[in-house]
Amino acid sequence: MEARLPSFGSRNAWVFGQCALSPALVEQGFAENVVRSMARNRHTPASAVARLAHHPEAAVRELVAARPDLGPDMVAQLSQDPVEDVRTRARLHAFPRTWAEYEVIDRVVGHGPDCVCPISEPFTGSPVEPDVGPSADWFTACAASGEAVLRRVAASWPGLSAELVATLARDDDEEVRIRLACHHPLAPPRLLLEVFVTRPAHRPHLRDLPAFPRTGWAHLIDHPDPEVRALAAPPVRDPDDSVCRAAAGNPSLPPGILEELLADPRTAEGAAANPSLPVPRMHALLDRCLNATATPPAVAGPREGSRI
Repeated sequence: MEARLPSFGSRNAWVFGQCALSPALVEQGFAENVVRSMARNRHTPASAVARLAHHPEAAVRELVAARPDLGPDMVAQLSQDPVEDVRTRARLHAFPRTWAEYEVIDRVVGHGPDCVCPISEPFTGSPVEPDVGPSADWFTACAASGEAVLRRVAASWPGLSAELVATLARDDDEEVRIRLACHHPLAPPRLLLEVFVTRPAHRPHLRDLPAFPRTGWAHLIDHPDPEVRALAAPPVRDPDDSVCRAAAGNPSLPPGILEELLADPRTAEGAAANPSLPVPRMHALLDRCLNATATPPAVAGPREGSRI
């Protein structure tokens, strides 16, 4: 790699992040400031890792603190770092982990409550060995951890047991609850609705989930967010036209209300798309539309200059 490196061009950073590094390559990495790549590289020599642990950039020290191969002295040093994110990653060393488990943690840490990045399954640690990855027992241990970061990791795994799902659905950490709602098929409907209301970034995904509640929205009718009001049935007289149109498509509306909404230009489109509309009424609407388009306008004769 040392001999071939100049030929890689834009892929140089990949070399520093994935390949075994000779002393000359380590020095070149520091000179070219590809230190973040080296901090992630499991093959970076211990002497270089020790230098990176003192790097002036906190993000680099945080990457070093996350490595599972640190000795106790370096863990103790980084646990006293002035930056909280570095100390947090160092604290996780009390929880044993492999490089595959490190990769899983790294995909969750620092993404924030509105992250919509997909979490790939089955959390493999190697693209070459797809069966390599954290065990179910490891995710179970994460779910019981006192560290919120690890509970977020567990909440992102769709294989977690129903008992643990019920526990994490009541977790004090909001990001744990959000990740559970977005990634676990057993997340309770009330949690899906809670995240829908509080986190707009996740609404398109949550609304399509089979467990998303279809009733029990009455308390949201006066919500200040129009998109939330549109979910609550039936705010068909809302000042916002989009709310009225969406409410008209609610399948819980009775037939009498549907007929009124079909006659109102603001709600007719939503009411016509309502899945509870009786089939004969659907055919009647279609027939009326077809007849209206099939009837040509009356004409007195050709206009001047027109072609017949």
